[in-house]
Amino acid sequence: MNAATGTQGSYWLETAPPGAPAPPPSGDLTVDVAVVGAGIAGLSTAWELVRQGREVAVLEADRLAAGVTGHTTAKLTAQHTLIYDHLRRTRGPEGAALYARSQTEAIRHAAEIVGELGVDCAWEEAAAFTYAEDTRHVAELRAEAEAAREAGLPAEFVTETELPFAVAGAVRVSGQAQFHPRKYLLALTDDLLRRGGTVYEGTRVVGLTEGEPCVLRTDTGVSIRAREVVIATHFPVFDRALLFTRLSPRRELVVAATIDEDRAPRDMYITPERSTRSVRTAPYRDGKRLLIVTGEHFTPGTADAEERFARLSAWADDRFAGLTFTHRWATQDNDSTDSVPLVGPLHPGSRHTYVATGFGGWGMSGGIMAGSLLSDLVNGRETAWSGLYDPRRLASVVREGTTFLKHQAQVARHFVGDRLPAVTALAPDDIPPGHGAVLRLGGRQYAVHRDEGGTLRAVSARCTHLGCIVAFNHGEQAWECPCHGSRFAPDGEILQGPAVRPLEKRDLPE
Repeated sequence: MNAATGTQGSYWLETAPPGAPAPPPSGDLTVDVAVVGAGIAGLSTAWELVRQGREVAVLEADRLAAGVTGHTTAKLTAQHTLIYDHLRRTRGPEGAALYARSQTEAIRHAAEIVGELGVDCAWEEAAAFTYAEDTRHVAELRAEAEAAREAGLPAEFVTETELPFAVAGAVRVSGQAQFHPRKYLLALTDDLLRRGGTVYEGTRVVGLTEGEPCVLRTDTGVSIRAREVVIATHFPVFDRALLFTRLSPRRELVVAATIDEDRAPRDMYITPERSTRSVRTAPYRDGKRLLIVTGEHFTPGTADAEERFARLSAWADDRFAGLTFTHRWATQDNDSTDSVPLVGPLHPGSRHTYVATGFGGWGMSGGIMAGSLLSDLVNGRETAWSGLYDPRRLASVVREGTTFLKHQAQVARHFVGDRLPAVTALAPDDIPPGHGAVLRLGGRQYAVHRDEGGTLRAVSARCTHLGCIVAFNHGEQAWECPCHGSRFAPDGEILQGPAVRPLEKRDLPE
């Protein structure tokens, strides 16, 4: 941890900490619907279904709303960087309009929920801007503003913003929102429980048998029978649909600092320049707001976060001057190869299993949209945009063939290249405290970490998801898989799926 960039940890988790954990099920269960994953997509789906009279159980491997959702930037917007000009070209004006309608409906629905439940979640209406400083991107921004406006959003091209630096141009979309995601979801969960739903934390699902009913199996051997199953684990924990071939994981860093009220931007900003820079502020205290800056994205397992945290903090301090950093954290997103989330039936033969994934960094509006869409599908109804998000779509995969093949080539390089002997290799004694490295010893690859006290520990270097070789992220003290984004603690315990088994502990050879 670097003192210049604040305390390691999410502001959202600090200001809405988890209470006493909901215990795992003590025995086998039978419910109408089992929702696997308690992030915004899973909890939104469960809440919608409970309101409609369904008996629902939510199964979460860790703590609810403490994973990706607990580490988001928490923008609730239909303006997703440069999405609409892309959709206009790949899905036609009708597809772009359906995307805009579905995301806008999610924002409206969230506002209604906040009002209905009286949720104190720092809800603020704001405009969303996608900007560029380089004049070479102006034509791109103008095309995006036109496409977003055609799709039905209140979009316009502007050259002035409240940012303390000049921009070459920006797309402005009014009527968007920002909020405290954990406070929102904790209120949703409280209402879900009042209505008879159940939530189980510390419950890792490791098996699924589809049928009538479907049967889920946990890592403790408990079985959950359910008429319908929703997989909302961010990256799907079950690969039978081959969705992992259409998803690429992306890790992104966040730094937060206090800023005086009179200097704080009130709208939300993002630029694809410089490996992304996203800016928003949130209410804080003592006449301050919290400036939240996100960026420096990279594929898990391919970069160390420490230098990137420093770069992101330096950019924020350069642009906003005199900041006092309070927090830093990281989040992880999955990009679909055709830029549209995958929400709907798990695979072509699905009758009772559904999935929500691939939100591409826009999981707040996407997750709320998914909750409404999946609850409709479970109840035998389709929306106007069901086909847009349907994971079984194939035409878009063909249209986005270059992106699909590029992603598969990257994965293939790790499957093959990471197994080849290195030209030079460290020895265990070469690893300094707080660091880790993959070592080839006696013909096997070991993931070796030395803790701050100097003790070495070793685990298998092969990810338990599909066998790629992990790499160590010193800045976040984690082993990361570059293929599908699984993350493990230094001792091999799972931090983030899709892996459902820890890295196997190993003894180093003499």
